Amino acid sequence: MVRKLDSIFDCSRMMLPEHKIRIISDERAQSLRSKPVLDSQEWELIDQVLAYSKRYREQITITQFDPVQDIKIRGVVLAVDRQLRRIKLQMEYDYDWIKIDDVIQVTT
Repeated sequence: MVRKLDSIFDCSRMMLPEHKIRIISDERAQSLRSKPVLDSQEWELIDQVLAYSKRYREQITITQFDPVQDIKIRGVVLAVDRQLRRIKLQMEYDYDWIKIDDVIQVTT
């Protein structure tokens, strides 16, 4: 008796490790978020909060975009380099340069 195959996968029930890894990575790639587009009004607010922190040495929270989960960093703005599009942020014991293009929100 000849049995008809229902699908192309009926002839191969085994999955190679490479295929499994590729399927998992494709599923992860589909679940990644895209970066929100900020309008000019939002950029103006971000600029004001950065200037406030730099002038009065007040701590602010900068939210950086990440495809999986946003990153929040708290500190005081030491400098804003507009040519290289980065912010120098003083944290508790260290400082870090943050790309302006990665910033999606700034709060006091």
